Amino acid sequence: MLRDFAKLQTFLMVIKEKSFSKASAKLGISQPAVTQQIKFIEDYLDTKIVDRKKNGIILTKEGEDLYRIAQRLEKAIQNSEKDLLKIINKEFTFVMGASFAIGNYILPNYLGEIKKRIDNEVFMNVDLSCNIIEQLEDKKIDVALIESPVFKDGIIYREWVEDELVVFSNQPIKKHLSADDLLEFDWICRNEESHTRRLTSEVFEEMGVQCNNFNVLGVLGSPTAIKETIMNADKNAERPIVSIMSRHVIKNELEKGTLFEGRLKNHKITREFYIAYSKERKHDAFVDNVVNYLLSLHRV
Repeated sequence: MLRDFAKLQTFLMVIKEKSFSKASAKLGISQPAVTQQIKFIEDYLDTKIVDRKKNGIILTKEGEDLYRIAQRLEKAIQNSEKDLLKIINKEFTFVMGASFAIGNYILPNYLGEIKKRIDNEVFMNVDLSCNIIEQLEDKKIDVALIESPVFKDGIIYREWVEDELVVFSNQPIKKHLSADDLLEFDWICRNEESHTRRLTSEVFEEMGVQCNNFNVLGVLGSPTAIKETIMNADKNAERPIVSIMSRHVIKNELEKGTLFEGRLKNHKITREFYIAYSKERKHDAFVDNVVNYLLSLHRV
């Protein structure tokens, strides 16, 4: 019966009008049809729900219970209809996808402004760059922000901002680090599948060292986990505990002096952050608005 809400609507109208005849006039159906639908409900529930009196309709105890349930269902359906109208009127929820460093540390600063510019709700999915691009292909998100180049046909990529990866610790370390300096640290590393790990490994090899030469204390899968591990490490340890991270992730801590950075001597680890969106949405007003706004942020 719940799948056929029309009968419950008839029931609600009968209660509202306190009359079968008035309910039939309001609903535009015959009075026998109203009576038949109420009888169907009573047969379905195997109980009487209304008593017809000379002065109107009186609900039985079971009818009062059904009335409360029907009211809740009616409200839920009305809310769902509003959501459907939003879709019809293009008042949909705009979904942005972002890789971990961008989604957790950069994009949240701009979601409020993005929401204002498109006058819509904005949701955010955070995942690996490869997964974000898959979601973009599957049309589950509208605009993607990624930190590793996962190029696919049918998608437009715009260079957004240059990111720099630096060595950091909760202890002061040298500003310029040699290969020998890297071997004097204890390390927290990213998982091998991450773009950060692959990128830094290439630079280390150019310097004549490899990750497996380091004293690795742990391998973690997210920038947040790595940052928290370094933040809470023993500040008086003889060997500083370090990792490599986007400067965007540790920017606030560097400014406060709770974390310290060092760059590789004669090497700079940089990468591009990209904005990506479907070619099918190239002239979409919402996508254009968001992309143009992000591109206007010359310095993130």
